[in-house]
Amino acid sequence: MYAASATSSRYPAPLPAIQRFLMNVPEWIGRILGGGLSSRGIGLQWAILLGLSILFFLLLHATRLPAALLLGPMAAAIVVAAAGGSIRLPMRPFIIAQGVIGCLIALSIRPAALAEMLHDWPLFLVVIGSVLLASNALGWLLTRWQVLPGTTAIWGSSPGAASAMTLMAEAFGADIRLVAFMQYLRVVFVAIVASAVSSIWVAAPVAPVPEIVWFPAISWLGLAQTLILIALGSSLAVRLRIPAGPLLVPLVVGVVLQNTGMMEIVLPPWLLAASYAFVGWNIGSRFTRPILVHAARALPRVVASILTLIAICGGIAAILVWVADVDPLTAYLATSPGGADSVAIIAASSDVDVAFVMAMQTSRFIVVLLTGPAIARFIAKRTGV
Repeated sequence: MYAASATSSRYPAPLPAIQRFLMNVPEWIGRILGGGLSSRGIGLQWAILLGLSILFFLLLHATRLPAALLLGPMAAAIVVAAAGGSIRLPMRPFIIAQGVIGCLIALSIRPAALAEMLHDWPLFLVVIGSVLLASNALGWLLTRWQVLPGTTAIWGSSPGAASAMTLMAEAFGADIRLVAFMQYLRVVFVAIVASAVSSIWVAAPVAPVPEIVWFPAISWLGLAQTLILIALGSSLAVRLRIPAGPLLVPLVVGVVLQNTGMMEIVLPPWLLAASYAFVGWNIGSRFTRPILVHAARALPRVVASILTLIAICGGIAAILVWVADVDPLTAYLATSPGGADSVAIIAASSDVDVAFVMAMQTSRFIVVLLTGPAIARFIAKRTGV
């Protein structure tokens, strides 16, 4: 299906180096492992998967990439799958992991952000609407040009909460592997560009990579309440067959219970790491050679769309500076397309209005969360996919 895509003839040989690298990964892995993993035991495959996950996480964490906990295991699973691995992950941990991510998102939706949005709602409406219009227009173009199949490009272009958009996309019929490819490629680009823009305004020495405290002191009552919410919410969602329910039910219920003081959401780093690993492994293990080839062929246009969206958001930030008298760095970080966690880290270490930045990022995520499925269906009908 993917190898015979309409895009396959649009990129003349020789392909750029990064495309050739992606397309030859399975063959190289097979040579290194002496014919691949198809004839190796499941125990050895799991050992390789765990070892590569830790290695890739450490490498990505050293580069300060906020999504390293998910990207490391996903990259490891892609390598194992491309080498002929036969690991089949159980669905129950994947469902629970989605509930953990839902609670993590709920933890970031605070009354302060909502109050900031309501106070300046016309400004927020215009800025968020402009970013969504630009991202959906680019998704529509990629869909119309058949760069990616079905509604994959639409979900992949959604500006915010990469993990949530990736998980929701599968529930609404998009290819979770290629959506993850688009979403996390944008996370990397946004993090790099945002860091570069920040360094122009903030001439500060480079801080060491923060150390993760895996087992901090926590509220055990809060953890117990959170685990009950995750278990009951995800189970109810599966039973009621709610699209993307294992993510959305704990998210919505968590926001209500947390902000009414009825519970405290507690997510220790070890729980987040395990959850991200299961999500990354689940997505990565589905990659095949045809998918890698398709991603490689789509890479130039996907990168072009990401850079275009970043540039458009930069233009929106410039207008925000002129119209609303917001300082340039605050405006840029507030309008940055996605990667809210990386934006939060940069904003916290810069002289910006952190409350405004996070209110804009959080508000846009809420809007994307509510409108994403309807927009995907609307564009799909107009493009005939």
